[in-house]
Amino acid sequence: MAELEVYLSGEIHTDWRREIEDAVTAAALHIAFTAPVTVHENSDDCGVAILGAEENKFWADHKGAKVNAIRTRTLIERADVVVVRFGDKYKQWNAAFDAGYAAALGKPLIVQHDPSLTHPLKEVDGAALAVAETPAQVAAILRYVMTGEL
Repeated sequence: MAELEVYLSGEIHTDWRREIEDAVTAAALHIAFTAPVTVHENSDDCGVAILGAEENKFWADHKGAKVNAIRTRTLIERADVVVVRFGDKYKQWNAAFDAGYAAALGKPLIVQHDPSLTHPLKEVDGAALAVAETPAQVAAILRYVMTGEL
């Protein structure tokens, strides 16, 4: 199978992306990963850093959200598979939006979260083709998709 492009959306406070990438590398799979900007300051300040300062925080956030949306939409649209991880520490409204956007585009969606989030994420889980609890399970799904092996 040719290279797969996988977009890794969601929480940025743990190393779950690295865990998936390391497992994929160890399995010698040809998968290219993309992700949103995971440095808070860069993501939050990109709009005003590039387009100019705003006195009102609303408009500063608005600029940043729009610039980030250019990146996010482009990478989700290019992706063959979208993985969205929900952590339990923060509300990831952006991750829910990414999952909905991917689902609307008909992208294969893998959602990953702790079982304690099953009820609040039931609609998101309903749109997913797989719901995993760990990065290792996500990596195993990707390995199966690429090789057909368990």
